[in-house]
Amino acid sequence: MNLGDHQQEPRGFDPSKPNVARLYDYYLGGKDHFPADREAAERILKVAPEVRAAARANRAFLGRAVRFLAGEGIRQFLDIGTGLPSQGAVHEVAGAVSPGNRVVYVDRDPVVMVHARAMLASGSGTIAVEGDLRKPRQILDDPQVLETIDFRQPVGVLLVAVMHFIAEADDPAGILRTLREAMAPGSYLVLSHGTSDARRDAVRKGTEVYRNATSPLVLRDRAGIAALFDGFDLVDPGLVWLPEWRPGQTDTIDFTDDPASSLILCGVGRRD
Repeated sequence: MNLGDHQQEPRGFDPSKPNVARLYDYYLGGKDHFPADREAAERILKVAPEVRAAARANRAFLGRAVRFLAGEGIRQFLDIGTGLPSQGAVHEVAGAVSPGNRVVYVDRDPVVMVHARAMLASGSGTIAVEGDLRKPRQILDDPQVLETIDFRQPVGVLLVAVMHFIAEADDPAGILRTLREAMAPGSYLVLSHGTSDARRDAVRKGTEVYRNATSPLVLRDRAGIAALFDGFDLVDPGLVWLPEWRPGQTDTIDFTDDPASSLILCGVGRRD
């Protein structure tokens, strides 16, 4: 299904403004994007051609992390900033490890919601709700979320390639604190975040492109990203570049010769 399949445009839909979810879809080789998205994406790729492979590596990290959580007994997942649906969605990956999982997808983009709900229309037991990471309490108190997720039991909270769209003015530490306090002991946080530690000139130019998108790009250094795991114990191998986080023997891993070229740091933390 692509954007052209929807006869009625969702509320808030603006094809003339580059959209971060559609940019990511373009990098992944999807088809849910418009000329403004493609133009912005190509400007990014001109200064940082590795972004396309970084998007694939980020998606692969998500899959490995979800498989790890499912193997640790996590049966409910809260994926905030899910983006446009693609192969290897959380409910599919977790379901391949163990059946009967509960998954909530959350995104503030109305186009993402249209796609996510269409994807889940077959009745998989997984839901999609509209919500804004900048207002975590509203997500946690959403009746649909509470019907699906039992926060008295361990949960996997997934913030994959989304915190770098949260400005300092939106209090990223406070967002993580609110989420952490709602998570039962034994829960996990999965997080990946673009960093300013590598390819500084390309990063600067790419950040300028995102200023005209639906969300600005706010890259942080390693220390700033590590701080987001406050209150969580990082599992091995800690905070690392995308291809360094538990690569599987059957995975196709990009950037094996230069992990820092993946431009994104990632980690999984456990709440004890």
